[in-house]
Amino acid sequence: MTAPSIVWLRRDLRLADQAALLAACAAGPVVCVYVLDDETPQHRKMGGASRWWLHQSLASLAAGLEERGARLILRRGSCAPALPALAAEIGATEIHALHHYEPWWRNAERAVAKALTLHLHHGNYLAPAGSVLTGSGTPFKIFTPFWRALQAQVLPPPKPQAAPDKIPAPSHWPASDRLEDWGLLPTRPDWASGFRAEWTPGEAGADERLQDFADHAKGYAAARNLPARQGTSRLSPHLHFGEISPATVWHRVAGKGGSVGTFLGELGWRDYAQNVIMQLPDYGGTNAKPQFEKLPWRSGDGAEADLAAWQQGRTGYPIVDAGMRQLWHSGWMHNRVRMIAASFLIKHLLIDWRRGEQWFWDTLVDADYGSNAVNWQWSAGSGVDAQMFVRIMAPLSQSPKFDAAGYIRTWVPELTHLPDGDIHDPVFPVRGYPAKLIGHAQARARALAAWSEVKG
Repeated sequence: MTAPSIVWLRRDLRLADQAALLAACAAGPVVCVYVLDDETPQHRKMGGASRWWLHQSLASLAAGLEERGARLILRRGSCAPALPALAAEIGATEIHALHHYEPWWRNAERAVAKALTLHLHHGNYLAPAGSVLTGSGTPFKIFTPFWRALQAQVLPPPKPQAAPDKIPAPSHWPASDRLEDWGLLPTRPDWASGFRAEWTPGEAGADERLQDFADHAKGYAAARNLPARQGTSRLSPHLHFGEISPATVWHRVAGKGGSVGTFLGELGWRDYAQNVIMQLPDYGGTNAKPQFEKLPWRSGDGAEADLAAWQQGRTGYPIVDAGMRQLWHSGWMHNRVRMIAASFLIKHLLIDWRRGEQWFWDTLVDADYGSNAVNWQWSAGSGVDAQMFVRIMAPLSQSPKFDAAGYIRTWVPELTHLPDGDIHDPVFPVRGYPAKLIGHAQARARALAAWSEVKG
């Protein structure tokens, strides 16, 4: 009997439009494996919210494989020794996987390739990272010209391929861990009840979410900025875990008309983030602009207390607090509010953007190294393509501008009784709701003074 091939799964937990799986099926028997590897990423191992999602997604994928005569093998440990060990057990010499661009996964791919014949396929992005180049043959660092070139050189992407009806099985199945033994789900306390109400991880859940969004995608440009409405796609965790391919999303949405091009640009931004971390692997923890290392970020007990208040949604700024509470309850935050909350931490509280990025890494179900790093450095002004530090977002004007009254009432119940004219900026003490950590004018002056030290 033909020796089986291994399909190494990571953030590509789907059967449809899965190039690694399809290539392995064409070669003969297939063993799909997911290795829970907390060693290779080191301090970048998945946070709590991502681990909750991963449990649900793996359970869904295992069921889909069983329907096609296959199994999902689970192993735990470093991928570099775990995969060759599995190959030895089943007599495999070849392994298929999709390209991943996080620096730790690129290191792991190089290590695995020393022991096995590793076939890397594309499919988690619209185009392979690093493949869209400037006229001089170098990767782009700025989004707008990157997006123009991506559209001209690559798009639309190839049409997605269907999942295999049957997956060839090996003569015997290797041993597998039990998913329940991995401890991915919270227990005491069980903080994920809001997650369960909000999300359906897995390939079917991703398809349902896409279909719902496709029905109103043409109004995306206006609706995406209104946090009280369901105007965004909410596909980000499904795309992050690879439960649906970006090509599938593109072809389902592209012909919907209206402002759908704005949404397609967000798919392009996701590709752009991967191009950035390909060039700057430490982007998640290192300022792209070295002068930001001189910025006098606040530290000490006062800064730590303010950071905790921001994390808990107790800043006294209703739009910020609503976003942070939505994040804790559901593992997700509206994108416009993410920008407001990030800017508030960096410029109102003068706390290093990396502290916020770390919090999002642990609490977001769509925590993605490339996207998180690019978005936080954009907000700080420290990135290769970023707004200026001196552009200080005003949350008290952003809130009414984007009609956030209903959003605030949902997540900050202490303010529910206030009329729209007062809820964005309560002007009198409200029982149970904190006073502002700092006034906007005072915060702005402090941030500009800090920036003047950098320039000096």
